[in-house]
Amino acid sequence: MVDSVRKTTQTPVNQFDQPIKGVSLWMDAWRRLKKNRMAISGLVVVLVYCLLTLSASILPIHSFKHQVLNHQYLPPSFATVGEVLYERQEKLSREAAQRDGRSELSDKEREELAEFRQKLADETMVFDGKTVKVNQRRYILGTDALGRDLLARIIYGGQVSITIGLVGTLTAVLIGLIIGALAGYLGGVFDYLSMRVVDVMYGLPYMLLVIIFMAVFGRNILNLFLCLALVSWLTLSRVVRGQIISLKNSEFVQAARVVGASTGRIVFRHLVPNTLGVVAVFTTLQIPSFILMESFLSYLGLGVQAPLASWGSLVRDGVDGMSSYPWMLFFPGVAMTVFLFSMNFLGDGLRDALDPQSKNKL
Repeated sequence: MVDSVRKTTQTPVNQFDQPIKGVSLWMDAWRRLKKNRMAISGLVVVLVYCLLTLSASILPIHSFKHQVLNHQYLPPSFATVGEVLYERQEKLSREAAQRDGRSELSDKEREELAEFRQKLADETMVFDGKTVKVNQRRYILGTDALGRDLLARIIYGGQVSITIGLVGTLTAVLIGLIIGALAGYLGGVFDYLSMRVVDVMYGLPYMLLVIIFMAVFGRNILNLFLCLALVSWLTLSRVVRGQIISLKNSEFVQAARVVGASTGRIVFRHLVPNTLGVVAVFTTLQIPSFILMESFLSYLGLGVQAPLASWGSLVRDGVDGMSSYPWMLFFPGVAMTVFLFSMNFLGDGLRDALDPQSKNKL
């Protein structure tokens, strides 16, 4: 009798007497996700972006809000600002000499250039209580209309854009998960009323609601979070409701009812965890959507306000001078595009990895 009990409690083995290890849904999904090179590449890029934006305050970059009007519209360069400005002034002097029919600069012009070089070397400004030689700076990605470092503004703008995407998505997921789960499990009047509210809100113009909300309650980041999450939970609530309806009559739910589990415990401890695969996919695909919506609002002037910046506001500023200063549009646009593509690749990979029907595809 004891031997039979021991046999039943032993770890199962295969035909080679090797222990068989159970694989959870998430471990199996991770194993299949690792085979998707595009999804892993997207994950790496997203992690790099998050690391850069989180460590922005300790990176060796200039402040995103320091204005140096003498550094307006400087092109991307690895040279110092003093070298760039001196070369520009020297070029202007030589062009003026050529117009006068001279091939060489006069002694006076050379003296003026030498004084200009010395002035560039000695010029200082005070930022945050520190005196710095501003012309020793390097602007790898150039500057904007107020002489601010574009690289710093892109990194700090990534902080704002990614935060808006995460907070807006998590808020929408929380609202949609709760309403969809309760509607699917309870049914009846609550299900009918909640789904009719969803239908009505689906029929309203989304961006018009967001614009009205921002115009009425003011333009700040908190209101931006709220207005973007205002109706973004609608799709997830319907998806979760359908998942809950298909699961609520399962054996594990009936067993939970038999042992006297409350409605809240059944919904949030047993049913909701079985929908997390769908929720994870929705979250990764919704973050780019929020960033694009914030960019559109910033383009209309309803997004993030100065001195803060986001990728959308940087793109808006770049559009105004894209013919004369293309780097102001190119670099923020590339930064945002790479992140959005990476999130989409990651979301598609998660969808395939968490889809039982696609096990043979990866």
